[in-house]
Amino acid sequence: MEKNNDALFYTCSLIEYIGRITVNRRPDIIDQLGKETVARIYEYADVFHCEPIEKVANDFIEEYEIKNGEFDNVTACKYLIPDYWDIGSVFERLIEDSYEEQQVIDGLFEVYHSWIEEKISDYNTDFYYQSREYIAVCYEEGEVLD
Repeated sequence: MEKNNDALFYTCSLIEYIGRITVNRRPDIIDQLGKETVARIYEYADVFHCEPIEKVANDFIEEYEIKNGEFDNVTACKYLIPDYWDIGSVFERLIEDSYEEQQVIDGLFEVYHSWIEEKISDYNTDFYYQSREYIAVCYEEGEVLD
């Protein structure tokens, strides 16, 4: 897969943004949107990116009637809160490093539904800002490595 896939970066950042404003786990967001919609966001990311992410997120929240949840990892964070673009980038790089281009949407669903999503979404640890290589190896091995 091409490195620095802008469409994947935008898709993952939008998922993060929607998760934050609706206080939902990120796998719950993609499940509510569905694979077809996530694929559409990915395919048309360059078009969606022309509008403020707040508007795009609100459009999807309204269209898919995404209700507020109880997963508030932002308020729970005791330290500097990473930007939604930063976390989108972590997921983008992991998917790029773990899946081929034709597998990107399936890979996105697999990554967000795996154990590593919880580790990346815990902003009280240093895991999310580790190197892309380290995060990819942890994902491949199925655990956080020492």
